[in-house]
Amino acid sequence: MVRILDKAAVQPLSRFNPAKSFTIRRSPQKSGIATIPIRIPVNSQPNRVDLVASVGVRGITGIGQIRFRVFRGNTEIFNTQQGIESTGSEQNYIVTFQAEDRNVKAGTHAYTVTAENRTANTRVDVVGPISFSGLAVKTRN
Repeated sequence: MVRILDKAAVQPLSRFNPAKSFTIRRSPQKSGIATIPIRIPVNSQPNRVDLVASVGVRGITGIGQIRFRVFRGNTEIFNTQQGIESTGSEQNYIVTFQAEDRNVKAGTHAYTVTAENRTANTRVDVVGPISFSGLAVKTRN
């Protein structure tokens, strides 16, 4: 049995909307996608924070390689990479991933999803929807 410690969710874009799109920056710069706060009470060890993110993207030029990262504060805890094609093929994608952070210290922690385009001369835009959620639970000893 686990005990729920905290939960948080954010949905900066609730639907596909090219009018509210923004371009993912070229690596090593990062585009901020979403942030949530998760509070871990004292005496809550062991624990885990389960995180799930979905980001709607559109390939504009070439085949971009997008690196998605999840940070707790300034510490990277997860990353994944997805190729996004543009015209002449598929253009619109929903990239969904989940991450787990174990034995987080007590306190309030900001979890952030970022994206960066690792391929020169390509363009990928975030077009929505965007959702990011986290659930912190105390686990068994």
